[in-house]
Amino acid sequence: MTEAPDSLRIDKWLWHARFFKTRSLAAKQVSEGKVRVNAQKISKPARSVSAGDVLTFPQANAIRVVKILALGARRGPAPEAQALYEDLSPPSEQPSQRPLERSGPRPTKKERRRLINSRPDPLE
Repeated sequence: MTEAPDSLRIDKWLWHARFFKTRSLAAKQVSEGKVRVNAQKISKPARSVSAGDVLTFPQANAIRVVKILALGARRGPAPEAQALYEDLSPPSEQPSQRPLERSGPRPTKKERRRLINSRPDPLE
């Protein structure tokens, strides 16, 4: 087995930890200046990170704050990837998206329109 290095490129670490599906997506986020290392904005994917560094970056609709615990030698399965970091993100304040519970037969077309129009617009 190969040992984990002392430092690793940030785009590679984000990919190893499974925050991004591809390394190029991770590099793009870093290049656009959307990633911070120890509260300093960075813009080069080749920036080295090591254990103990704190990363802040957007992922989906949330801001992630993670502390690097280890540098992986490979991009392994999810449990192995989750052991590489400690999540410091505050719990989300948004209610969980649960499917609506049905209490009878299917709604009519008129009832569906009323339900759709009563929901808040996600783009606003």
